[in-house]
Amino acid sequence: MSRLDWVVLVAYLVAIVSFGVWAGRGNQRIDDFFLAGRRMRWWAVGLSVMATQISAITFVGTTGQAYADGMRFLVFYFGLPFAMVTLCLTVVPFFYRARVFTAYEYLEKRFDLRTRTLTSLLFLFGRGLSVGVTLYAPSLVLSVILGWGETSTILLMGGSTIVYVIYGGNRSVIWT
Repeated sequence: MSRLDWVVLVAYLVAIVSFGVWAGRGNQRIDDFFLAGRRMRWWAVGLSVMATQISAITFVGTTGQAYADGMRFLVFYFGLPFAMVTLCLTVVPFFYRARVFTAYEYLEKRFDLRTRTLTSLLFLFGRGLSVGVTLYAPSLVLSVILGWGETSTILLMGGSTIVYVIYGGNRSVIWT
């Protein structure tokens, strides 16, 4: 990589982390952190929900899938915006009216603590596997581009994300 490439890369990382920290500067209560103080615009939340469905693995994995299977999997990606809009119009208002932070909190209110615990553990197990793959796949590409080891690129991606999420909360997640 040239010196300009490095400058752009470092500037991008510093800008994203700085913006994430700046976005959370007014977080004082738990709903500020988890729900962005319930003050986010609907379109920002909607775009964030849709962007959540795209990760670095999408760019790495879909190219391989297209090569192996053809482009028929694109039907999923064309349907995704409609599914997200449907969820935003039905599920999000439901949870908002229920005054809960998570689906698991609702499950506890509706059923009991054991149901909440079981579903939370199942989600965390699946998400743990998913995040591992989501960090590992782009680390393969970045390790070649940067000339670093895969572990270093995973720590860079994960570490920078953790910093701005811890300081900025959900508001920083929505805007970045």
